[in-house]
Amino acid sequence: MAEPTGCIVAIDGPAGAGKSTVARAVADRAGYTYIDTGAMYRAVALRAMRAGLEVGEDDGAIAELAGELAFEFRAVGDGQHLFVDGEDVERAIRTPEVGKLSSVVSAIPEVRVRLVSAQRRMASTRPVVMEGRDIGTVVFPGALLKVFLTASVEERARRRYEELVAYGEDISFERVLADQRERDRRDRSRAVAPLRKAEDAVEVDTDPLSVAQVVERVLELLRERLEERDEQDA
Repeated sequence: MAEPTGCIVAIDGPAGAGKSTVARAVADRAGYTYIDTGAMYRAVALRAMRAGLEVGEDDGAIAELAGELAFEFRAVGDGQHLFVDGEDVERAIRTPEVGKLSSVVSAIPEVRVRLVSAQRRMASTRPVVMEGRDIGTVVFPGALLKVFLTASVEERARRRYEELVAYGEDISFERVLADQRERDRRDRSRAVAPLRKAEDAVEVDTDPLSVAQVVERVLELLRERLEERDEQDA
């Protein structure tokens, strides 16, 4: 499938860098559709777990499952939830077990092929803000704006820990930090679409910034890109 030519904002970065929060806010402010690709991989992991499929043994079946799922992002209250085949899976996909498995599942080449196709279809008819690990390098290398969000591993683990506690999880910060380090290692070293910054992406370190400041920075970059595009089209 050819890459869409619409307005696409690609936000990449390691787990816990604030991609989802920033992407959601930028999409809301800009009037774009927010697509959480990480949630899609988590949903595949969740369904694989439920089906008793094992990574390494049932990769073909997991990829086939990924291609059959119907993904839809819907507004729920003040937020956005992922529905899969009509089921709201938002809470189920945020557990540590699903998060850990999703990193492994996302490294299966055929799973990525199927989900990239789904993500490109989502962006084919509307402007979107899409976040993940390889949006600017693989999914949409021609995106209008590419942003690479980063933060120290300790800060990212703290954010994840607070998120899990808010979900009611009984977990220690030390475990979250260890999981974060391992997740980083896997994401950067995997053979298929490893986490890396696109050459033309703008890196934003979120450690010293508030969420509002990061959002404003991305919106400023988007305005600049839109002005540049308008000048070229004039």
